[in-house]
Amino acid sequence: MQDEAAVALELRCDDGLGTIDREGALPYYHQLKAIMSRQIASGRWQPGVQIPSEPELCRLFGVSRTVVRQTLGELENERVLIRRKGRGTFVAERKVSGRLFQSLTGFHDDMLSQGRVPRTQVLAMSVEPANDLVATELEIEPGEKVVRIDRLRSVDTEPMLLVTTWLPHDLCHELAVVDLTDRSLYQELAKLGLHIQHGRRTVEAIQATAADAAELAVKRGDPLLFIRSVTYLPNGRAVEYYEAKHRGDRTSLEVDLVRSGDPVSGARPG
Repeated sequence: MQDEAAVALELRCDDGLGTIDREGALPYYHQLKAIMSRQIASGRWQPGVQIPSEPELCRLFGVSRTVVRQTLGELENERVLIRRKGRGTFVAERKVSGRLFQSLTGFHDDMLSQGRVPRTQVLAMSVEPANDLVATELEIEPGEKVVRIDRLRSVDTEPMLLVTTWLPHDLCHELAVVDLTDRSLYQELAKLGLHIQHGRRTVEAIQATAADAAELAVKRGDPLLFIRSVTYLPNGRAVEYYEAKHRGDRTSLEVDLVRSGDPVSGARPG
């Protein structure tokens, strides 16, 4: 971890990134927020680094404690910084990009594309009869066999989401004996000739249960993003239904917007 003096010196000598424009129209707290955000975005302040204290920031930039506190408050609210009681303020861990909600590349490949290290722990695998909800989503009859997979997904060794997946047994029975530890489900489906073409997802906010908290290293009642997803083969057959609980403090949601009637660019729905 960098010490406060080293961070402060780097901030002060950062080729113009650390200069308050006293003749400019922007309020000082806007400028200070931009300076600190650039330090983080540029990689000069890495996740986990302790930033200078409030008095040190006041001294470095010649601004009041009120300006510094307003700046830090906004960056904390945006989860860019995190304050630890009795220890100081630190750069928060990077959030996982919300494009995984739009992309059909799958969690494993999506994390690799972001330069992250995905890990998958299989908590349970079984073959069971589909309940009414699963049957409806997979467009099969209640009671038909499905392969159920419960997994804990992590990024850079940090628990990130819990996901339960159901797959039609008649299509995917081979997967019931495949060890999916640190492997991509979508890649395994592709090996069976099952290539996902499109899907749909819904997102809502929920609170972590005691069981969720234990697995995800959060507190009971902490916010989670609850994702339901169904994916389809080119012939329209539903091949996967899953329910995932993402840590709210470590996940950002990114959505492409288009004018009604315009074709959607970028990732497919799903």
